Amino acid sequence: MTSNRRNFLGAGAAALASLSSAAAQTKRDWITPVRYPEPDVVVLDPRFAKYKIGNTPIQRLHVGTMWAEGPAWNGVGKFLVWSDIPNNVQMRWLEENGKVSVFRNPAGYSNGNTFDWEGRQISFEHGNRRVVRYEHSGKVTVMADKFNGKPLNAPNDGAVHPDGSLYFTDPGYGILMNYEGFKATMEQKEAIYRVDKSGRIDKVSDEMYKPNGLCFSPDYKKVYVAETGSTHYPDAPKNVAVFDLADGKLRNKKQFCSMDLPGKGAGLADGIRTDTDGNLWVGAGWVGEGYDGVHIFAPDGKRIGQIHLPEICANLCFGGTKRNRLFMCGSQSLYAVYTEAIGAHIC
Repeated sequence: MTSNRRNFLGAGAAALASLSSAAAQTKRDWITPVRYPEPDVVVLDPRFAKYKIGNTPIQRLHVGTMWAEGPAWNGVGKFLVWSDIPNNVQMRWLEENGKVSVFRNPAGYSNGNTFDWEGRQISFEHGNRRVVRYEHSGKVTVMADKFNGKPLNAPNDGAVHPDGSLYFTDPGYGILMNYEGFKATMEQKEAIYRVDKSGRIDKVSDEMYKPNGLCFSPDYKKVYVAETGSTHYPDAPKNVAVFDLADGKLRNKKQFCSMDLPGKGAGLADGIRTDTDGNLWVGAGWVGEGYDGVHIFAPDGKRIGQIHLPEICANLCFGGTKRNRLFMCGSQSLYAVYTEAIGAHIC
């Protein structure tokens, strides 16, 4: 037997062993150090093994939010901003000393956040039913609040394109109750929108029940969108869809991956990001132990790894000086883990 074949079989055996124990989750108090290698970063396929670092732990950086969402990394300031929607604040974690403080209060009941190519923060506000940009001067610019003369529902998440445009989702969760905004009547079909450099807003798809997390492929030729419509529509799939992107238009919608995990069931995808190799990292939950956390899918749509968390993971992003640290918003907490994956985009 050749050395290469022995190595391959060894990696395969390790992957099968991880798969057989994928439902297991480490009992930890988040104070006592975990024994390496980190048991809650789970290899399901040999392709994921190269992204798992043997001597790094999942860390809980903060606890105390009500529903953590929308993490975004500021490369110049070297800080992470994220939303605590019910408390109507944005929080900030500093890389230099790990300190956490309130960044904005009030914050328009913001959900998702991102940064554009000029380093300006963009937030998707439930409470004000709009998308805003914070200018370098501190001024707030409204990027989108209406379409065809009617107010948006409650913008949720989005991402910037190198051509200066912004794509965002509007599933309407923020107006379904007062907890994450202000209860109101939806006046638009749930949809995905594009705002170009001139400020023109176009609806680019209303094919999904409730489009949620959104991100681009590394080459910006595809757009991935999480479907969470099963919260209100019984026929909605529990998956992540993928569109072809050309000339600012979304075409050829199809399923990229199912959120069904054999032996556990199907939960919901929420926030999503790609790495430079084209893998999709998905914040997921609503099933329980052995499911809630992060699911990683290869470019072919196969689940290759998981990161178990003790809470639902609503959203995530890559950050840190080398963009190799995965930040995860887990309901009441903020978590992070170093990986050998590199985030594909600026936020």
